[in-house]
Amino acid sequence: MYSANFLTNSMLDFIVSSKTRNNILIKFFLFEGVESYLRKMEKEFDESSNAIRRELNRFIDAGLLIAENKGKKRFYKANTEHPFYFPLKSFVRKTMGIDQMVTHITEKIKNLELAYITGCISKGKEPDKVELVLVGQNLDDSSISSSVRKVEILIAKKISYISFTREQMKYFSKEKCKLLIWEKDSKIEL
Repeated sequence: MYSANFLTNSMLDFIVSSKTRNNILIKFFLFEGVESYLRKMEKEFDESSNAIRRELNRFIDAGLLIAENKGKKRFYKANTEHPFYFPLKSFVRKTMGIDQMVTHITEKIKNLELAYITGCISKGKEPDKVELVLVGQNLDDSSISSSVRKVEILIAKKISYISFTREQMKYFSKEKCKLLIWEKDSKIEL
């Protein structure tokens, strides 16, 4: 029997021993369409550009990332045509607890319209704590709290959350980096 902590927090570290490699996996394989350049990742990961460049080159050599020059910057993104793209994406989502949040939180809350992840995970860095933003009308805080506590045990990470109406979210959106993880009635896998 495996503990929840082993299956989430340490699984990515266990399989991938390089912290830089972990951050790159999270950055590019947790959510679709993410592009970034070296200096931005250097600030986000708080690591040296040489260590990041070395790992980016390994991902490119393996065909998992694509690099494209735009002006003076070289942008990197996941190669969605690679046969391991979807398995890696699924693995990273599971180890980060995204699938558990979608299943056990978003599907249980009445009137929920959108769910976002904010904070360091939205920038592609492995978090100690997950920040969740829930958007909808008349959301039941006790239902949310109960669901969040259950998922915290499953993913072995603390989850902080805040709820907004769509109108309130417009003001929050301007200041925070956020990634959509769930949308009501959406058939698209986020």
